[in-house]
Amino acid sequence: MVRRAKEKDIPKIGDLLSQVCLLHHRARPDLFQVGRKYSDGELRELLADPSRPVLVSVDAHDEVTGYCFCMLECHGSNAVLRDVKTLYIDDLCVDETLRGGGVGRELYEAAVRLAKESGCYNLTLNVWSCNPSALHFYEAMGLVPQKIGMELIL
Repeated sequence: MVRRAKEKDIPKIGDLLSQVCLLHHRARPDLFQVGRKYSDGELRELLADPSRPVLVSVDAHDEVTGYCFCMLECHGSNAVLRDVKTLYIDDLCVDETLRGGGVGRELYEAAVRLAKESGCYNLTLNVWSCNPSALHFYEAMGLVPQKIGMELIL
């Protein structure tokens, strides 16, 4: 089951944030530190912000098994982009012990429903190329590249 995150979910969301950060750190220690993206205080603020919905997947005991951080964005007052409403997936994580069991698909499909219910034109996200399993997952969900970020390490 997927629902909106609640304050009681913050400890488990924090654990999952640490899992994601460690995964990225192992792949690109030159860019990622060990830690987590949001503190408990920042998570409380996010949960109160209607423009940044946080979805969680929960098990039969209402324990968090994964999350999906979303952002509702509009590109108004941009000289070249059309003013469309977008649901941006900022972060999606499934507990490492449960990956491959459908939790990610459930969260992603809930984000698509949220985007449609919110009147969005599209859903976007970024995926690090050093995370091939995430890239494969998003391709399996039907996403296609919108733009490609490139780098030159100096």
